[in-house]
Amino acid sequence: MNELPKGVLKSRRDADAIERIDVEAVNKTERRQLYKKREPIYPKLVHGHFRALKWAVMAMTLGVYYGLPWLRWDRGPGEPSQAVLVDFTGRRFYFFFIEIWPNEIYYITGLLILAALALFLVTSLFGRVWCGYACPQTVWTDLYIAVERLIEGDRNARIRLAKEGWATGKFAKKIIKHALWLLIAAATGGAWIFYFHDAPTVFPEIFIGHAPATAYVFLGILTFTTYALAGTMREQVCTYMCPWPRIQAALTDEDALSVTYRRDRGEPRGPHRKGDSWEGHGDCIDCAQCVAACPMGIDIRDGDQLECINCALCIDACNSIMKKVGRPQNLIAYDTLKNVTRRSSGQSAVYRFVRARTIFYAIGILVVAGIMLLALTHKRTIDLSVGRDRNPAFVRLSDGSVRNGYSIRVENRAPRTARFAVRVESKISFEMKAVGIVPETGPIEFPLKSGEDRTLRVYLTQKAGPAAQAAPLPLEIEVINLGTGEERSEKTTFLSGAQP
Repeated sequence: MNELPKGVLKSRRDADAIERIDVEAVNKTERRQLYKKREPIYPKLVHGHFRALKWAVMAMTLGVYYGLPWLRWDRGPGEPSQAVLVDFTGRRFYFFFIEIWPNEIYYITGLLILAALALFLVTSLFGRVWCGYACPQTVWTDLYIAVERLIEGDRNARIRLAKEGWATGKFAKKIIKHALWLLIAAATGGAWIFYFHDAPTVFPEIFIGHAPATAYVFLGILTFTTYALAGTMREQVCTYMCPWPRIQAALTDEDALSVTYRRDRGEPRGPHRKGDSWEGHGDCIDCAQCVAACPMGIDIRDGDQLECINCALCIDACNSIMKKVGRPQNLIAYDTLKNVTRRSSGQSAVYRFVRARTIFYAIGILVVAGIMLLALTHKRTIDLSVGRDRNPAFVRLSDGSVRNGYSIRVENRAPRTARFAVRVESKISFEMKAVGIVPETGPIEFPLKSGEDRTLRVYLTQKAGPAAQAAPLPLEIEVINLGTGEERSEKTTFLSGAQP
């Protein structure tokens, strides 16, 4: 085979090398587009009704989260005195006067359904106000930004600090800021632990190393996640991690209120000098203060956007500018897309709060709340299970009588100790005997502490005679709280010699 000249080989190698470089450059560009580096956002502090509302909601929600485990609730001797407690050891969830047991998980399901329907209703009426005011990501991010602003200054000061070199002053500010962030994150993780342990007891144990191992595990997890999500990821959580922005599109329509730039009034936008006429000029002077105030870094004038959390800080920023230039406020306001279209065509605004979807959600809330209220008001404090012996199914005694054995488990779910009695309801009479109950024959009565259960071995004997040869007999075993009169029964059968 003939060899190619060296010059041709060299030119081919050069061409291949250039092609590889071009491919690598394209791949790098595509990777940069796919995994865009986060651009820091420095929201400006604004003043107004919505900023004040956000401060109030943040104070209330943080106060509830951090303070709720410390509230006390007297449940009597030997019972936990914490108002809200998830007690895995005692197998109960306490919420003030409500106690939920493991097999009553349907109450938790009902609460989750209620929360979902309430969120759907609020979203269909007012857009993403949950995201803008009460979402934990928003609340803790707002708190972290407040700490950052306290240490590093407002927007312009933070931007200048970010561009400066690592001088002593910048390094000290960063250390203080991140230390406070970590302290808040640790307090957040600690407060979560208090919901699963008695807060006054476990609080000092955390510092001296006597707390359960799980407490330290979850303290570390919650500290890390709070610091990462609220301190370093912020708006990226809402944009890329949270599914709610995608779901809300199915819950809203053109009649839902949301933070809206009223372009029918603001356009055409542009700078405006004092004393100039507003003829042919929109009210928007293109100052971009709404962008500077936005914690998501978006321009509300671009219309509905996935990133908008309806925090309304842009409304406060715009209103302050409108006041300075002497124009009517609420160029940016809670409004509907339909109203923007109506005003553009000279029609008056119409707000429709009662719509098919809002009626559906409201009815759903009332139905679920009614079912839960009914279940709570008729909640039983006795748990009963009855099991009949199957091997042998019955025993024929020497005198011809027939005996069946039963295992009866009784649990006291009342908040205090109670005394219980076991009875049998049937068409015929039985001799009843309970193992471990004194006396073993006669009425069966025994006490149980709150949360205590007991399994009784009970034998029912049918005397010899014609009835002893009857078919399986249906009967009910009843347990009665002698203090309150509450009853609980289970159906079972009595098998005799006629049973194959």
